[in-house]
Amino acid sequence: MYNQRTLLQKTTLFFKGLVMGAANKVPGVSGGMVAFVMGFYKELIFSFQRINRKAFKLLFKGRFKSFAEYINLPFLILVMLGSMFSYFSVSLILDYFLKNYELYVWAWFFGMIIGSIYYISKDFNDWKAKNMIALIIGASLGIAISFMTPAKENDNLWFVFVCGIIGVSGMTLPGFSGSFILILLGNYVLLLVDSVNVLSSVVTSLLSGDFEVLKDQVKIRYLKIITIFTLGSAFGLVSMSHILGYVLKRWNQIVTALIIGFITGSLGIVWPWKKTIYKVNNESFLFDQKGNKIVENYERFIPDFSSQETWASIGFIVFGTALILIIDFYGEKRK
Repeated sequence: MYNQRTLLQKTTLFFKGLVMGAANKVPGVSGGMVAFVMGFYKELIFSFQRINRKAFKLLFKGRFKSFAEYINLPFLILVMLGSMFSYFSVSLILDYFLKNYELYVWAWFFGMIIGSIYYISKDFNDWKAKNMIALIIGASLGIAISFMTPAKENDNLWFVFVCGIIGVSGMTLPGFSGSFILILLGNYVLLLVDSVNVLSSVVTSLLSGDFEVLKDQVKIRYLKIITIFTLGSAFGLVSMSHILGYVLKRWNQIVTALIIGFITGSLGIVWPWKKTIYKVNNESFLFDQKGNKIVENYERFIPDFSSQETWASIGFIVFGTALILIIDFYGEKRK
């Protein structure tokens, strides 16, 4: 495990966490898929599964070294630190590119998902009737979710906790975009934009010695929201890992076929050629705290193949697909 990793491997693992965290924030992209493609998905699930009754017994008895080794704590720390750091670094870069080069970014993601479908399915040869049914069910679910209409924002703390459980599921379920589900639940901006921005500003103020910020009731409200969301996410990571570990052990082939189908169906979520529909109130747009228009849904259309922009986008799709195939090629060579 960790003790056998070199400094370069540890640094690489941190950067993989960065990529996974950034992917989790992008609607339509799954952090679990990133973990799957980059080769640390199974260790991630295994490590979260180890957070159980035995682990807490070791912790409460003061056997901290045994606790750390049992749950693979160094690995989790590196991945989670990378994932958390991405919210204040890589994800901001992604926000910039999504704002200024939205079509090309979605095309790149679309290509990467196509490559990921190949990556996951290339060694799957058990296409019995039950697995084909699982594939169709997964694809149907993915397509249905991609065309659902988002709900209104809800800052009730119990609902925020549930959003944490659902939002983090993208880290454990390849193809399941927690961020897109948060859009459907109406809380994407509240939890992954406004609350994160407030937390960042509060931390900056505290580090500069300004403690008056803790008297700001609006900021305190957002801090409560992101705290409950984080607790829900932690609970979701552990519980979903246990559930997923159990079903993968008992119905591995069926679950794999379901995941392949779901990822294929979710291509509709990241279809590059779509028009953004924003939330409006009395004929004016609704904005978040940063002054950005709040997205309500997307209207998809067929691209114009006489446009250079369309062919450039297709180039990004090819690039995204090739990137996954190259990662797979070098992964096979290392075996």
